[in-house]
Amino acid sequence: MPRATSDAKLLIQSLSKAYAATPTNLKIIDLYVICAVATALIQVAYMGLVGSFPFNSFLSGVLSCIGTAVLAVCLRIQVNKDNKEFKDLPPERAFADFVLCNLVLHLVIMNFLG
Repeated sequence: MPRATSDAKLLIQSLSKAYAATPTNLKIIDLYVICAVATALIQVAYMGLVGSFPFNSFLSGVLSCIGTAVLAVCLRIQVNKDNKEFKDLPPERAFADFVLCNLVLHLVIMNFLG
């Protein structure tokens, strides 16, 4: 059992060392994704404790959080300098796509609310 613990510690140390080299703008996007997913989990926990009377509202809130997180991951992929697939795409264009897609997502969510 001690071998598994030392392997886990070694893995965590190597991941933290690799993440330390990540640019700040990608870390900010990561925090945004974590916040969106945490908000969705809080909504699911609240629904489990209190109930889901306005079910459309619950679905809208959770889908909004998850959709925003997915769009933020797409933004992270496009802005990452190490990604060779999007090397010709300027970060401003990627951010404009993110904002436009978020606008469309939230218009659909508002329409779903009724």
